[in-house]
Amino acid sequence: MNWLKESRLFFIFVIIGFWVTIFGAFDIIFNTGWILFIFVFYALLIISAIFLLFFRKKKEEVFISPFEEFEKSLTGELFHFKCPNCDGIFALKKSKSDNKKNIKMTCPDCGTIGVIPPNPAFVEDEIPEKKSVQANFICGICGEGLTIWAEGKELFNNTQVFSCPFCGKANTMNRF
Repeated sequence: MNWLKESRLFFIFVIIGFWVTIFGAFDIIFNTGWILFIFVFYALLIISAIFLLFFRKKKEEVFISPFEEFEKSLTGELFHFKCPNCDGIFALKKSKSDNKKNIKMTCPDCGTIGVIPPNPAFVEDEIPEKKSVQANFICGICGEGLTIWAEGKELFNNTQVFSCPFCGKANTMNRF
């Protein structure tokens, strides 16, 4: 339904254009003399559409920063990352071993949206001992599982994963 809110003005223009066309057809059939008013309405519609097209408000781009890979454990495909925004450390564990696609997700510490590339750079640092509760996600298309937890802090209450690391489809990772 989000697309409907964004194109509400477009639908208004379509409805007004439809009714002006109906009145134009009525004028042609019954010769009511409304042709001047119909041309004025069409001109106003075209001018306002051009005006809105050139002077519409541009959407602000959301900055997506790459998460830095922190330490890679060879056992169990456990990966640690560091958020460039809050320097929070979090861990990911996937069910399948090959990460073919980017993972777009929120930082489990601060909620910043970031991207983890398929082959992230290696960075070494100290891992905190305190662990948060884990959040489990599964892809509705390919079945890829992903477990996330924060290291040293509590898990951000609205942690989300926007793309599957295996199939790459957007908005298929569901929390369970």
